[in-house]
Amino acid sequence: MSTPREAACALALRLKQAGHTAVLAGGCVRDAILGKHPKDFDVATSATPTQVLEIFPKANQVGAHFGVIIVKMLGIPIEVATFRTDGSYLDGRRPENVQFSTPELDAQRRDFTVNGLFQDPETDEIIDYVGGCSDLAARVLRAIGDPQQRFSEDALRLMRAVRFAATLDFAIEENTWNGIRQLASTLSRISVERIRDELSRMLAHPSRAKAFSLLADSGLWHAFWPEVMTLIGCEQPPEWHPEGDVFTHTRIMLTMLPPDAPLELALSVVLHDIAKPPTRTIDADTGRIRFNGHDELGAVMAEDMLRRLKFSNDIIHAVIPMVARHMQFMNVQKMRIAKLKRFMSTPTFPLEMELHRVDCASSNGFTDNYEFLTAKATDFANEPLIPPPLLTGRDLIKAGLTPSSLFSEILEEIQTLQLESTLTTREQALAYFQNKWLSAQWAEPVSSNPWSTTIRLRTKFCERGVGFSTRDPK
Repeated sequence: MSTPREAACALALRLKQAGHTAVLAGGCVRDAILGKHPKDFDVATSATPTQVLEIFPKANQVGAHFGVIIVKMLGIPIEVATFRTDGSYLDGRRPENVQFSTPELDAQRRDFTVNGLFQDPETDEIIDYVGGCSDLAARVLRAIGDPQQRFSEDALRLMRAVRFAATLDFAIEENTWNGIRQLASTLSRISVERIRDELSRMLAHPSRAKAFSLLADSGLWHAFWPEVMTLIGCEQPPEWHPEGDVFTHTRIMLTMLPPDAPLELALSVVLHDIAKPPTRTIDADTGRIRFNGHDELGAVMAEDMLRRLKFSNDIIHAVIPMVARHMQFMNVQKMRIAKLKRFMSTPTFPLEMELHRVDCASSNGFTDNYEFLTAKATDFANEPLIPPPLLTGRDLIKAGLTPSSLFSEILEEIQTLQLESTLTTREQALAYFQNKWLSAQWAEPVSSNPWSTTIRLRTKFCERGVGFSTRDPK
């Protein structure tokens, strides 16, 4: 199977054979110089979109207006962009028009010097019009030309600057950094979807903690999640959090996540204590700092923040339970077996365990609850945490009960006894149901078979809103 690089080089060679200039461009060149393995390869060329389509008539013209054509080469889609200069960025997002130009001018319109490099696909020669090679060697991220102009053209470059500085572990050049801080508020002009995508790339990368700090130092959090900035200076009780304020605690947690931690887990770390600032109180008698209810309020705030950036429902439905339940880990050793099994059976529990691990490791260092749950997971491994129920609502209806809110109470009680191995068979569950819920105290069976019983309506059942069928159920 061909690699993306082989496909891009073959495409560039076709363009050159047709008399056009064609080079590899941008991030793929940067990453190759750094010894990384680029995922995507782009080709820049002197061929206009019309000329590209003459050579590749089946290409995708989706970006032709801006000089971009998608060509499938050796089965791999490659972006082909005509050398160009950009017109005015009136909306702060995209140029009003473009003009086809030269490689030198094309390099000048790009965002950062390390992204403005070209490479000859035949000789591997690096073509550098913007000083990108020296900045790569110095591990510096520098805007091409005037930083304020670059960021004013497309404010998303503010987020990209943070992402590149974090993922490449580069320092941000002083003028570029000043431009980011001065124009941070203009990020609000960018669609939330584009901001979300950049944030997701940062948090899904092992350098997520550095990005978290840079977003704060630059002021960019203010533009989309100002709640994060309130974590700074929100002091915590030192006996539980000797590491410092909530922001410091959260940043340390991010450093402790495994490199391949999924986005849902990283988001839960960022958001798990988001409600500590609004719930912070100080006990008048003891002086102790408390955050009562920060888990419950945090779940509400987290959902609002995630929906604000239009994260998918899958992401939201994974993160919210983790935020809402993270304080329950302190009680796991006191839970009865049934409650513990239910707690451990949720789809997000493996991620919650990791959240709990780094929550403790970044603060008080306690591991007893984590170790307890790890041991319990081994104890429970031989059978499903939540096995198929011994009884269902159909069984209650067959007994003559009319569906009501009491059904869930009855079935939950029977399931609790099942989870604790008090009831292990369907016959035991039927007998328990018969004795407790259909006993003489409540109703008088007229047959030894509990499922062919005519049940007389009783006052206590009426008080609880449960009705009965008076016909013989068959």
